[in-house]
Amino acid sequence: MEARFVRFDAVDPFELAAGVTGRPLFGERAMVNVIECAPGSTVAPHSHPHEQLGIVLRGMQALIVDGVTHELGPMEGYVIPGDVEHSAFFGPEGATLIDVFTPVRDDYRERWESAAS
Repeated sequence: MEARFVRFDAVDPFELAAGVTGRPLFGERAMVNVIECAPGSTVAPHSHPHEQLGIVLRGMQALIVDGVTHELGPMEGYVIPGDVEHSAFFGPEGATLIDVFTPVRDDYRERWESAAS
């Protein structure tokens, strides 16, 4: 893979959930996703084999892991191991996040490519 450089505001977004969109950047073994969340939007309980790390840049994200709600604000981060069920909701101002996944989520790549075409 060659070095690449992108402006995330020029990357086509794709829908992750109602009111939640991502702008991805794919590497060989990891990916990053800049996520915009509408006020009050939610992500349903789910799990995936990928390790997920994230940072809240703006607003509030509440992550529910093992039935415990963790409210995160700007410059707070998280690590969710693979195969751990989690869900999320976002505050009244919405939120902007950065998520990193390893390995690459091929389902995200396929959804993003379909949305861009």
